[in-house]
Amino acid sequence: MIRFLLLSLIFIAELYSKVLYISDYNAPDRVIKGEIFPVTIKVLSTLGKQQKIKYNFVNIYGLKPLNYIPKRKINGNYYLETFYFLATSSRAKLPDIKAKIAFNDDSSTLIMGSKLNVVELNPKDNFSNIIANSFDIVNYKTTSYDDKHNIIVLMAKATNSSLSAINFKNVYKQEIESIKKSYKNSKITYIIVIDKRIDNFNFSYFNLKRNKFEEINIPIIVEDDGVTTQTDLKPKNQTHEKVKMYIAIFLTLVLVMFILWRKKYIYLLLVLFPLLYIAQKAIPEKDVCIKKDSAIYLLPVHNGTIFELTQDVSYLPKEGEIKNFTKVKLKNEKIGWVKNEDICSY
Repeated sequence: MIRFLLLSLIFIAELYSKVLYISDYNAPDRVIKGEIFPVTIKVLSTLGKQQKIKYNFVNIYGLKPLNYIPKRKINGNYYLETFYFLATSSRAKLPDIKAKIAFNDDSSTLIMGSKLNVVELNPKDNFSNIIANSFDIVNYKTTSYDDKHNIIVLMAKATNSSLSAINFKNVYKQEIESIKKSYKNSKITYIIVIDKRIDNFNFSYFNLKRNKFEEINIPIIVEDDGVTTQTDLKPKNQTHEKVKMYIAIFLTLVLVMFILWRKKYIYLLLVLFPLLYIAQKAIPEKDVCIKKDSAIYLLPVHNGTIFELTQDVSYLPKEGEIKNFTKVKLKNEKIGWVKNEDICSY
């Protein structure tokens, strides 16, 4: 009897010493390989609201966690903590989730994850490898690439999609020009080089909301990016600039020697002109401010190929300039051109 009372007291003490409880592992019954999906757990803290909880995933396979800090909603005394995962394999298991309140090692608790039912699609050859709730073409442009190929610069947005997985079969070349990754809303600028004989570029993606493949058709209308004079495409010749700099330095030295020899110090004013020129060319170009939603062009020509749009006001290193265009270096180290009208005015 005494032993029973002692065990009961120990059980009650452990029960009331526990400060964190996890229940209701809410996950989908079935997911598609390549799909991004949410998992929500219900958490109760006996220490009150607004607790900072640390989570750790163990015993997980076939899934890529996309966030370790959950999206939190408060429902009464409970936290609804949502994590997002990408299904990367046909065999997958949800993680065992360990949780503890920050700076309180005694608050650790665990909920077990189960195996996940993952299905694989059986798409046609024109499948783009995109699985999304929605996928929309924002803009596109087709220009001539060479004698045998055209180039498509495609800008698209998607929801609940891993756009970096995009891939087309039977194209000459393809690459991601830029991408904004997000498990909810993502954007991409993608370059595709195709055969000139193709009149329509068709591909499909899988719509998760409608649970079916949807076709996208891009009519190939080649636009001419040519200009009347090729000299307009050339930025300032750096060799000529260096020659001018050397001439200015030589002229400055000659003037100084002449003034010192003749002791006509009033002529020192003449030295200011080449010195000012040298100083102007020696100071490196500063970053230029580019307005939000400005187009970045492959070439400095009007109606040229746009391969990126600025998402926010951007400060980019200035690499040169020609009439109506400024040459800038993007954060991915690629070079582009922006219209001067899209540069911030101060």
